Amino acid sequence: MKSKKQYSAEYKAKIAIETLREANTPSEIASREEINVKQVYNWRATLLDGAQSVFEQSKTEREYERQLAEAAEREEELMAKVGRLTVENDWLKKKYTEIGGR
Repeated sequence: MKSKKQYSAEYKAKIAIETLREANTPSEIASREEINVKQVYNWRATLLDGAQSVFEQSKTEREYERQLAEAAEREEELMAKVGRLTVENDWLKKKYTEIGGR
């Protein structure tokens, strides 16, 4: 029994893009690459079905970067607040000991 050949995503994309360029027909590409022409059509269809996600991903990436920037700003605010509270706490400890506290 023949084992099923595995192709990398990069290879599949290369073949699918080549079919869209229309320099060679899918049949010619399949023959040259020694793969089934149906597979070439499937890879092209998969590429076309997923093409929209390329543009949606950039929107998702922009949203992610915005969230990262907001988180960094929030962290900066919190660190400044921690610094102020630490100074206040140290000052209160000093004053407490000056007035006879333990």
